[in-house]
Amino acid sequence: MTAAGQRIDVGVLGATGMVGQEFIVQLQGHPWFNLAWVAASERSEGRRYADAASWRLRTAIPAGAADMTVDGCQPGSAPRVLFSGLDSSVAREVEGAFAEAGHVVVSNARNYRMDNDVPLLVPEINPEHLALLATQRQARQWPGLIVTNPNCSTIMLTMALAPLLPFGLRTVNVTTLQAVSGAGYPGVASLDIVGNVIPFIGGEEQKMETETQKIFGRLNGNRVEPHGVTVSAHTTRVGVTNGHTEMISVGFDSAPAEADIVEAFRSFAGRPQEAGLPTAPERPVEYLDDPYRPQPLLDVDRGRGMTVTTGRLRKCPVLDYKFVALGHNTIRGAAGAAILNAELMKIDGLLG
Repeated sequence: MTAAGQRIDVGVLGATGMVGQEFIVQLQGHPWFNLAWVAASERSEGRRYADAASWRLRTAIPAGAADMTVDGCQPGSAPRVLFSGLDSSVAREVEGAFAEAGHVVVSNARNYRMDNDVPLLVPEINPEHLALLATQRQARQWPGLIVTNPNCSTIMLTMALAPLLPFGLRTVNVTTLQAVSGAGYPGVASLDIVGNVIPFIGGEEQKMETETQKIFGRLNGNRVEPHGVTVSAHTTRVGVTNGHTEMISVGFDSAPAEADIVEAFRSFAGRPQEAGLPTAPERPVEYLDDPYRPQPLLDVDRGRGMTVTTGRLRKCPVLDYKFVALGHNTIRGAAGAAILNAELMKIDGLLG
């Protein structure tokens, strides 16, 4: 841990990709973390970051990052705390190597999410799952740590569902309309997505169905007992730049009134809000009364991209209720989620 008032040096693995670029932007001016190191594939190694990254964000490359030299993804000169935007094809090997070398890896990749000793963390929902890190260190015998955040569509779903858990959440049916930025760059070819909807995203439905159960699961000793909620997911890709929209139907053990559900959305908060973490939105879930909202064009940047917006709550003739949820897939669904995880780990003394 650094001295009082001094920021912690951090690095980004996979810094040139879409999620890596979002990490660079979100870390700019962060009060607790100082971007000190960037790493990417061999083709980018040794190059100036601004030259190596095919920059695709609307925000300009932060001046402090533009002239940084891209390192390779090998332990050695990296700071202790690392954010990973690596592709899943390489993430397990690379992240494991850094953890074995003593680094704290806060990962956006899917590879370790469902491992029994790795927290799949959404700080407003399951901060107690960080207790799995003691088991992880003991089982793997490495001096570092790995903590993961969920799939982008799973984060939106669980944030929208978490306020409803007290009503006895039993069944969920969800259809997603996912933004093209979620496929990275160059991502989906324009001839495939313009004027079209792609009704399949590989592996996405299974992630939503299983990750949700782990996130809502109860910590029992050194393992998480999955929640009993049944989730059926249908995932699609649509021609929206940023923002995953989800059409959600829910069934409960109880019979809550519509007003009770709206109040649950609007009053929901967790440890990040209680602790005033820098990346935490004041309102992690918002509910809008306008029947035409939420919309990606109007609502995706709420809470600096960290708020999940809900709306259109009404009775469902198949289950109990149905509604719409929206969240920013590369901020709350990726880089912002990982940074919030690290902030929670900091106040819990897990980054030292």
